[in-house]
Order: sequence, then C-alpha cells, then structure tokens
Amino acid sequence: MLPRFDSRRVALAKSISALACVLGLASGCGYHVAGRATSLPSTWHTIAVPAFVNRTPTYRIKQRVTDAVVHELLVRTKYRVVPRADGADAVLHGEITDIQAVPLLFDATSGHVTTMLVTLKMKVSLVDQFTKKTVYRNDNFVFRDEYQISNDVSTFFQEGDPAMDRMSRAFAADLVSALLEGF
Repeated sequence: MLPRFDSRRVALAKSISALACVLGLASGCGYHVAGRATSLPSTWHTIAVPAFVNRTPTYRIKQRVTDAVVHELLVRTKYRVVPRADGADAVLHGEITDIQAVPLLFDATSGHVTTMLVTLKMKVSLVDQFTKKTVYRNDNFVFRDEYQISNDVSTFFQEGDPAMDRMSRAFAADLVSALLEGF
C-alpha cells in the first residue's frame, strides 16, 4: 500500500525548498565574472600611459602596444587615460624587453613555415602618483601568440603588420586583466 501524502505537507516542503533557493541566490557564492572585479584603488580617476620604451629592434612595436593598452583601458575601465603623468592618479610604465618570432608549424610537402609563434616580454609597473607606491609590477610579463603565414608570395609581406596588431591587442587584453584582477 502506498503512503498517503498530506497536501499541506507537500505545500510546506515546496515552500521550504523555494525559500532555500531564494536565500542561496541572495547570499551569493563569492564568485565574480572575470574582468569585472578590480584590485585598483577606487579613488583613482585618471591613469597616465606614456609611450612604452622599446629595447628591441622591432619597428613601431612600442606604438602598437601602447595604443592597444590605452584602448583596452578605455574599453574595460572607468578611468580617463592620458599620455602624460601630470595630474594623473597613477602611471602605467612599460618597457618592451624582447620580442621573438620563431617557426612553429611547417607545411609537410613544401617545408615552408605555415605558423609562427611570437613571444613578447615586457617590464610593467603601475604606480600611484600620490603615495608613490607600486600597485602592480611584473618584470617578466610574457605573452605568446601564434599567427598563420601564407605561402602566397604576393600576400606574405602584407601579413606582418596585421599580425603585430592582433598580437598587440591580445597582449593588451591580458595586461589589463592582470592589472584589474591583481595577478
């Protein structure tokens, strides 16, 4: 014989379950969406990003990387970004110490390189202008990205600049995430 369920008990059980769900959702679980939290002081309004120093022979890399970082800060933060430290709450210093491009994949039939691995190394520091305290520092910030190379000679020479631009944007996204999340 099956047990009889009292409708009041079923309703009470449903109410308790609903209340537990609401309380669980209201209390939060301690997690946050990546890229939304910030470890930077809330009192800052302006971050200066002077042109990064280039210690490599790579042409225009400092402009590309600096521009990409400025763009990423503007898109992902509430801060006003300026090129000079005068009047800024913080200054982001960067020094490109090394950039290498090495063959990663080859075409099996022709032996030509089809994919290059680019490694960019930087020294980065974010300094509070008022306290002179370094808020973030990484003397070996390493970024790696790969890009395809065409075997078509007519387009081969056109791929370098777009690849460097893509790499600069991806690097900037990683750097700004590290700054905001305190890694």
